[in-house]
Amino acid sequence: MIKPNNPAFALQDEKSSLKLGELFCGPGGIALGAIKAGVQNKGRSLAIEHSWASDWDEDTCATYRHNICPDNHQSVICSDVRKLDISALRPIDIFAYGFPCNDFSIVGEHRGITGSFGPLYTYGIKIIDHLKPLVIIAENVGGLTSANEGRTFQTILDSLSNAGDGYELTCHKYRFEDYGVPQARHRIIIVGFATKTGLTFRVPAPTHLGRAISASEAIERPPIRQNAKNHDFTKQSKTVIERLLKTGPGENVWNADLPDRLRLNVKKAKLSQIYKRLHPDRPSYTITGSGGGGTHGYHWKEPRALTNRERARLQTFPDSFEFKGSKESIRKQIGMAVSPLMSEIIFGSVLKTLAGRGYPSVQENCTYQADLFTKVTSLNRR
Repeated sequence: MIKPNNPAFALQDEKSSLKLGELFCGPGGIALGAIKAGVQNKGRSLAIEHSWASDWDEDTCATYRHNICPDNHQSVICSDVRKLDISALRPIDIFAYGFPCNDFSIVGEHRGITGSFGPLYTYGIKIIDHLKPLVIIAENVGGLTSANEGRTFQTILDSLSNAGDGYELTCHKYRFEDYGVPQARHRIIIVGFATKTGLTFRVPAPTHLGRAISASEAIERPPIRQNAKNHDFTKQSKTVIERLLKTGPGENVWNADLPDRLRLNVKKAKLSQIYKRLHPDRPSYTITGSGGGGTHGYHWKEPRALTNRERARLQTFPDSFEFKGSKESIRKQIGMAVSPLMSEIIFGSVLKTLAGRGYPSVQENCTYQADLFTKVTSLNRR
């Protein structure tokens, strides 16, 4: 259903470009999608442009500079967030950050807000307090909602809502495959409009319900050029090749019919993606940036791990997007990135809201109002 936007706030007529600042920016998935988004506002183009970004990893920063701001390398600050000089950051209209999710992910020890990475979201709060952007966007893994029985999530929402001069938050757990991303990637995205705007973000309606894009369609249409960047193949061991040859599409090392010599001797948690082959007719399972052997994502037909270019396609990065660093560093960058397509959908909806344009929307599946956090029962089941 298309609903009109709240007209209480309007952009200044002369302002057609909004400045974007990012913390924990990754290789540029958020920025790429934001820059591609745009709407017409009374005959004028309303768009987003990069202002500054920060990350701690040198290869990640190099990738971002190369693809997002090749003529302005100084705008990417490669620094430990704990040493970042917030007072030196330029004013921005939109602030985005996918704060590190290691302590909230299903792959890990679930340390939550008490872990090494959990508290890092607070540095985004400090930036919001200092710069008071018009819009804030935060992204994290779906497991964030259940960390510490939901109390961690409520704490984060409280902090975001009360940061700066206050924000009206909309929170939703998105199934990326429902929006055309060829991957079953489920993430929490929080969008907040400054209270003074009188605007409320609405969750964009899924575009691909019942018609998700499959892994084979994403990787093979069109075929990847043999000389494409980041398309190096991994030399697999004889054992891995044998194991994959006996593992069918969509199967993993636990449910495939394997002889004892090819099975893994694991007694603890058995992660489903271990030596799991993609299914050609379904979206890929979640591409991750961490984990050792067996977690690299495996082709449905050839007995091998995916190349980084194939992984990048599953994340919706165009083939022209060149990642910098070693092969393992690039795998990590791709797995930790936000899908550019999903970013474009979110930022496009933000711009439409600011421009007063309606768009198809659905009810958010978690709501937050002034220290009252209500989880929809279905949230943790999806």
